[in-house]
Amino acid sequence: MTVLAALLGVSAGLVGIVDTVPYLRDVLRGSTRPHRGTWLIWSALAVVVCLAQWADGASWSLIMLLTQAVLTTAVFAVAIVRGQGGTTIIELALIAVAAAGVAGWLLSGEPLVATVCVVAADLIAAAMMVPKTYHDPGSETLATFVYASIGGALAAGAVGVADNAGATLLLYPIYYCLANGAIAVLIHHRRTVLRWHVAEQSAQD
Repeated sequence: MTVLAALLGVSAGLVGIVDTVPYLRDVLRGSTRPHRGTWLIWSALAVVVCLAQWADGASWSLIMLLTQAVLTTAVFAVAIVRGQGGTTIIELALIAVAAAGVAGWLLSGEPLVATVCVVAADLIAAAMMVPKTYHDPGSETLATFVYASIGGALAAGAVGVADNAGATLLLYPIYYCLANGAIAVLIHHRRTVLRWHVAEQSAQD
């Protein structure tokens, strides 16, 4: 069990590196334009959930969370200059609501409360980037979200075979897997639809 947990945990961490490197590369190239508000929230939450899961006794599953905390913060740092969004009244309000989720953890000190607050705030962050991704799917890196979803699944597996597989430890990696998978599906679907529209327009011309 311990060997399998270690293998899954290390694999999740490696996948976390693999999914972020192409994203950073594309941001520096200018082909990907991250939403500043989304990555601000994600970087803050990554640190919070890592601390919360550590406090609740997670072990090998922490590798993905620690990797995510470091690399997500790196993406946000780059997004400050090369990203877009995060400055409208609605976006700032959503960031404030997400910050309340972080405050919920700081005030309660309960790992389960922290994880629930993180998931809620993370959903807000994901929602902030959906309009941009829907209208301009080329502004996001598809592979990043595919690999992130795989990383979440591996981390959940590490929890299941090594840690006390309660709702607190399993909640975030499962959510992380599903949320990133949903974003990947959205990007792929919208790219397919837009390519079809372009092909149809070319045929009519």
